[in-house]
Amino acid sequence: QVQLVESGGGLVQAGASLMLSCAASGRTFSSYAMAWFRQAPGKEREFVTGISWDGRGTYYKDSVKGRFTISRDNAKNMMYLQMNGLKPEDTAIYYCAAGTRQVVAAQSAYHYWGQGTQVTVSS
Repeated sequence: QVQLVESGGGLVQAGASLMLSCAASGRTFSSYAMAWFRQAPGKEREFVTGISWDGRGTYYKDSVKGRFTISRDNAKNMMYLQMNGLKPEDTAIYYCAAGTRQVVAAQSAYHYWGQGTQVTVSS
């Protein structure tokens, strides 16, 4: 069993940076690939970025490539999302997810979810 708690969201202006954190509990954290999803108002939740269990493989949605960086620290049971050059279209609730062996974009593959953290980018 893994419990996930996100933090670090907030209200920023376009062009600003934020770092989201995901704290995980559970002894099996390091065996899972993890991901960040987001859900904007009126839209479906979408895959943003994912990272392999050992941190060596990272995957990004095209619209965030070059701006967002995912990382993890298995010793601390933490995952991070560094977001630079934020745009109004990045406004959403951001969720961390875990529970797959490999990074996939399908939500159904992830068994564990955090409660989400709101990111709002003003223009």
